[in-house]
Amino acid sequence: MRRDQLHLVASGAGTPTINHTVTALRFLFIVTLRKPQVVIRLPFIREPRKLPIVLSPGEVARLLDAAPSLKYKAALSVAYARAARACPRESGGPVRHAVTISPRPVAGLVEGGAARGWLFPGRDPVQPLTTRQLNRACHAAAMMAEIDKPVSLHTLRHSFATHLLEQKTDIRVHPSAARSRDILPANT
Repeated sequence: MRRDQLHLVASGAGTPTINHTVTALRFLFIVTLRKPQVVIRLPFIREPRKLPIVLSPGEVARLLDAAPSLKYKAALSVAYARAARACPRESGGPVRHAVTISPRPVAGLVEGGAARGWLFPGRDPVQPLTTRQLNRACHAAAMMAEIDKPVSLHTLRHSFATHLLEQKTDIRVHPSAARSRDILPANT
């Protein structure tokens, strides 16, 4: 069994494939054959944790400037300034949070009349902007801004938290409690 594991590693199998094999072997020997002593020392492989991708404040500014429209610029600004998760269910439920952000993007939306129903309406103005639409806008803005890192809404979340840490802000408090207008790039 050890040689089989080494063969998997040598052939370029990833950590999940190797661990699936270990699980199958453990099931075979423990449950089916009732010989647990054979696999008692058969280890799982721990996958190394990867550091998140973080944009610099300048890259965030370029991304926001390259947003496809004022609506998306404001929505991406809110996503960044709140260190928001894309879906409320990811954070444990529909919790409302107060957000302090630079008023310029949102003020432009309100003055432009886009906030008749939803502040960020979707393709159908009766429905809100979807996570998928916002993610697509985020990817398009990253391409237009020529950012060569993989960028997503989650990248904005990590970037905001990193920028707070760089400013020596205590992030044990919810990130929106910080004065995000001081963290947002100046030209947003």
